Parts: sequence; C-alpha cells; structure tokens
Amino acid sequence: MLQEKKLKEAENRMKQFISEGIIKTKEKPEHIDFYLKNADDSIDSAKALFELSTNQDKQQYLGFTSFNGLLWVVNASYYSMFYMARALLENGGIKIKTDLSIHAVTFDSIIYYFYLTGKLQRELLDDFIEAKEDAAELLGKLKADELMEDYFFEKKKRGTFTYNMGDVLVQSKAKTSLERAQRFRRELKKIIKKS
Repeated sequence: MLQEKKLKEAENRMKQFISEGIIKTKEKPEHIDFYLKNADDSIDSAKALFELSTNQDKQQYLGFTSFNGLLWVVNASYYSMFYMARALLENGGIKIKTDLSIHAVTFDSIIYYFYLTGKLQRELLDDFIEAKEDAAELLGKLKADELMEDYFFEKKKRGTFTYNMGDVLVQSKAKTSLERAQRFRRELKKIIKKS
C-alpha cells in the first residue's frame, strides 16, 4: 500500500494545483478516445518489443539479431498506464494544464480524485459482486491499493531506467511492467465504460 505520507503529500500538492488553476474540474470531456488510443498503442508497442526482445526466431526472421528492447518495454508499459490515467481523469471532467511534470501531476490527480475519495474502490467493487458484501469491500479496497501501487512503481521505474542508463534491465522487470500495465489498462477501461 502507498505510504500515508506520500498520500498526504499528493493531497497537499493537489490543493495547491487547484488553487493555481493547474487542475480544472467539471470541464467537458474531449480527449478520452485520444488517450485510450495512445494507451492501446503503447501496450501494443510494449508487447511487440517484449516479444521481439525475448524470441530469437522472430529476431532472426526480422533481421534484428540480439535485439534488446526491454528498456522500451518498461517505457511503453508505463505510458500505457499514464494514458489510461489521463483518460480516466478526462472522463471525469478533470483537465490538467501545466508546465510542471505532467506525469507527477497526473499521478497526484488520480490519487486525489479517485483513490483518496474511494471512487476507484467503489468502481472496482463491481468485479466482486458474487462475494459477500464485507469481503467485496475489502477486495475492492485491496484492488484499488494494488492499482495505485502499480502506477506509482512503474512511474518510478520508468524514471530510473530512462535517466539512469547504468542500471541493467532484466527480462523479468520488463515482463512485470507489461503485466502491470495490462491490468491497469483493463481495470480503468471498465471504469470508463461504466460512466
């Protein structure tokens, strides 16, 4: 679960962003399809890069012997999550206008508008309708916690691997990134479709 301190910091930053006009709410959703398409394209890119990086037959067939695109699997996986987060915010009428790091502001916005308010948890409860009510609430909360942790870790990992090139990316880390992004995309698409 995300640390309480990090959640409080995000909440405080959001209050400042709102007062400064960086975040606007109750706006007309306009770019949902754009963000969804970018999320889909990003996850497809991550899958293709992972497949080409791990399948020697495909490398040989395409003439890319010893191809290693695992760094870009992490990047494309993260961007799929980022675009899904932007689609969810856009769907909720939340606009971001900033010269600051759009990635950090997007993450804080998802935390503030969907995680801290319990909206994400409530939306994910539908997946657990067959479970008893108490169990469903607990499972919904756990699933919401996991999604926010996944987004946080992938945002952090992308920064580490993009800007600290001395670190070695291994296949398992790229695979984890891809799996997290696929799950994040799947769950947020369900929420957007319900709206």
